[in-house]
Amino acid sequence: MINTSEIMQTVHMITEEKLDIRTITMGISLYSCAGDDEKTVSARVYDKITRQAEGLVRVGEELEAEFGIPIVNKRISVTPASLITAGIANPVVVAKAMDAAAKTTGVNYIGGYSALVQKGMTASDVRLIASLPEALSTTERVCASVNVASTKAGIDMDAVRLCGKTIRDIAEATAASDASGCMKLVIFANAVEDNPFMAGAFHGPGEGECCINVGISGPGVVKRALEKEGRGQPFDVVAEIVKKTAFRITRVGQLVAEEASRRLGVPFGIVDLSLAPTPAMGDSVAHILEEMGVDTCGGPGTTAALALLNDAVKKGGVMASSHVGGLSGAFIPVSEDIGMIEAARQGVLSLEKLEAMTCVCSVGLDMIAVPGDTSAATLSAIIADEAAIGVINGKTTAVRLIPVPGKQVGDEVEFGGLFGRAPIMPVRAVSAERLIARGGRIPAPLQSLRN
Repeated sequence: MINTSEIMQTVHMITEEKLDIRTITMGISLYSCAGDDEKTVSARVYDKITRQAEGLVRVGEELEAEFGIPIVNKRISVTPASLITAGIANPVVVAKAMDAAAKTTGVNYIGGYSALVQKGMTASDVRLIASLPEALSTTERVCASVNVASTKAGIDMDAVRLCGKTIRDIAEATAASDASGCMKLVIFANAVEDNPFMAGAFHGPGEGECCINVGISGPGVVKRALEKEGRGQPFDVVAEIVKKTAFRITRVGQLVAEEASRRLGVPFGIVDLSLAPTPAMGDSVAHILEEMGVDTCGGPGTTAALALLNDAVKKGGVMASSHVGGLSGAFIPVSEDIGMIEAARQGVLSLEKLEAMTCVCSVGLDMIAVPGDTSAATLSAIIADEAAIGVINGKTTAVRLIPVPGKQVGDEVEFGGLFGRAPIMPVRAVSAERLIARGGRIPAPLQSLRN
C-alpha cells in the first residue's frame, strides 16, 4: 500500500526541485471503430475517445489539487491508425476525428496516428505514411509514429526511405511555423506498446481495451541529490544516490497512477521511469551528467555517465512500482533540455555524439533541428543508423528530426513551451543517395533467434 506520508516526504522535491508527473496517458483501443465508410469510421473514433476519456482531465486536475503534485500533461494514445483504416481511402479523416476528440476532452495531445512496418508495409500503412504531411499540418494535437525496424524483423529500408521523404514533406507543409509538424512525428525501432510519452505514444495491438499509463520526471531532483550527497564521491556511491532518488520519484508516480485508475474505472497499465527534461533551468539531464564530472555535455565521458544514470534510474524505479514499462530511462531531447541546448550551441554536443549516447539511454536522436536543405536521403540514412543501434542492441531507439526551412547552421529556432528552442545542428555533407536507393530489408541480427 502507498500512503500520503510517502508523498509528504517528497514535498520539497516538488516545491524546490521541479518534480512533476509529466503525463497521465489513457490508452484506448480503436479496433471496434474499423469499417469501410469514412464518415462511419471517423464518427466511431470520435465517439469512443470522447466517451472513454470524458473524465481524464478532470481527474488529473483533482489529483494535482489533492496531492499537490504537478501533472503537466493529460494525454490519450490509441491503436495505431493504419490498423483501423484499411477499409477507407483517406486516413486523414481519422486524424481529424482524433484531433476533434482531443479538443473535446481537453487533453494536450493524442498519439497513435501510427504504422508498424518493421517487416513490410500494407497498402493501409503506405496510405497513412503518405498522409502524414496533410494530417500533421491540418491538426493541432495529433502525434504520429512509424516503427521501421525491430530486432526480430530487421530494418525495412523501403519504409526508412519513405520516412525520410515524408519528414521533408512535413517540413515544407509546416514551413510557416518552422517545421512544427516534424516535432509531432517519431520514427522508431523496437517501439513499445505502452509508451505514455509523446510524440511516440500509441496503444499497442497487445494492449487491452483501455488503461492508464503514467510518465514521471524529475531530473532536477536527481541533480540536487547528487549536489547534496555525491560531490567528490566514487561512482559506486553516485549510482546508489540515483537509485534511491529514482525509487522516491517512482513511488509518487505509482500513487498517481493507482488513484487515476481507481477514479476513472480503468485498469492501471504502467509507470514509465523516464527522466524527461524541460527547457527550464534546474530540470536538465545534461546538468546531471555535468554534476557527475563531465565538463560539458557531449565531451569525453558523457556516454559513460549517461550509462550509469540510465541503469541506476531503472534499478531504483523497478523496486518502487509493480508495473514498469514504456521507455523507462533518461531522455536526451536537444531542444527540450537547457543543458543540451547550451552544449549544442557551443558545438560540443554533435549529432555523432548523440548517436553514441543512444546506445545507453532511452530513445535517441530526439528534437534535433537540422538545416532546412538537408536531403531526404540524408534524413533516411540518419534514421537507418539509429535503427541499427536499436536492432543490434535489442533496445528502443528513435529519431525526431526537424529540417527547418530557410535555416542554416548558426541559426536558432524557437519552438515554445515544452518543445523549447534549438540551435541548428550541422549534418555531414556526404551523400547517402546510393545507400538509400537500394531499398529492401536489412536482415535481423543473429541475436534475434531466441526461440
